[in-house]
Amino acid sequence: MDAPEPDTPFAAVTAQTTRFQQLYQSYLDKATPYTAYRWAGTGVLFVLFGLRIVLAQGWYIVAYTLGIYLLNLFLAFISPKFDPSLESDTDMEDGIPAGSSTLPTKNDQEFRPFVRRLPEFKFWHAATRAIVLGMLCCWSQIFNLPVFWPVLVVYWLILVFLTMRRQIQSMIKYRYVPWDFGKTKYSAK
Repeated sequence: MDAPEPDTPFAAVTAQTTRFQQLYQSYLDKATPYTAYRWAGTGVLFVLFGLRIVLAQGWYIVAYTLGIYLLNLFLAFISPKFDPSLESDTDMEDGIPAGSSTLPTKNDQEFRPFVRRLPEFKFWHAATRAIVLGMLCCWSQIFNLPVFWPVLVVYWLILVFLTMRRQIQSMIKYRYVPWDFGKTKYSAK
């Protein structure tokens, strides 16, 4: 038997929206274990987006915005949820000397696994949605703003350098490799 008809148009829209959200979530749940295929699909979408930008010779502001957003997602992905460098700053406020490390320095100390600020699945999902939105935006003339694209590229590269510098220094200091998919532990020098 079918569900009863909704009383109001708003209830009908809400019912359809809920049904769509459940269907969408079920497809996401089915795609979860297929990491390589998910990222391959996202890579294909990204290449198609890049081809659209290059061949149409426009929508540079959309590409720049997507680049900034993907950079932000990537930084959250490679950042630890509990950053030891930030924790040492807060430890000093608590009266613990800055020289004392909360990281394990000997084999008998507690193992602290690498926990990401942004999990891989959420990173993939947000990146894929952003690329799809960028693709949709580059088919509308309203988003084709006239900009001098070399300035955007240089500015984006400067942002990448400045934001990644701190992250790379932290990775070197604590010797962790964030793309090990959770198998890496912190270690102090």
